[in-house]
Amino acid sequence: MSLTVYGVPLSPFVRKVRLCLLEKGLEYQLETVMPFTPPEWYLQLNPLGRIPAFKDDDCTLADSSVICQYLEEAYAETPALYAEEARQRGRVRWLEKYADYELAPLTTFTIFRNRILKPSAGHPCNEEAVRAALEEKLPAHFDYLEAQLGQQEYFVGDELSMADIAITSQLINMAHGGEQVDARRWPALAAHYQRILVRPSVASLLPGEQRMNAKLQEMGKAATA
Repeated sequence: MSLTVYGVPLSPFVRKVRLCLLEKGLEYQLETVMPFTPPEWYLQLNPLGRIPAFKDDDCTLADSSVICQYLEEAYAETPALYAEEARQRGRVRWLEKYADYELAPLTTFTIFRNRILKPSAGHPCNEEAVRAALEEKLPAHFDYLEAQLGQQEYFVGDELSMADIAITSQLINMAHGGEQVDARRWPALAAHYQRILVRPSVASLLPGEQRMNAKLQEMGKAATA
């Protein structure tokens, strides 16, 4: 078994795959591939050029959800992250997609991109877009997630699932962009986020990510000095 993840640590989708592997106790290596300008050979793994891609010996896959569901089925002896019962499994997949399709455009591609990535490349932050995401668009999503959690520790069932991992992965990028879930307005969601952050899998990745994020912030300051 030789598992390789291709991408960069600050991508929430790469993070999601890495956390899936860590929670399953599967060893892997991360090979850096930059988004937007991938090398030519990478297009053989993912012709769309997006990250992550994944290789398991001679099996290659792309898309974080596809990769994680493959790991669930191919390594069935590891801890389940998609639940055992069909209805719960459907809920996990729904919430994973909700995070990827509804949260990501705001937490990652608006807040994190404007606050961190654009300044590091010498481009101005669109703070108006950030404020709109925080004040006009994200609250409805956080209301929904708060209701889904209720009094539960996890989004689906009594154990960690890919729903928890996918949602937390997006909120981490929002935090890298300098914003947190308001614990007064969404106490269950904020508590869930803090609960997942201290899991060994997440805690093992965060220090490296925070160092990279700090370096990008320094680049942004230098570019505007």
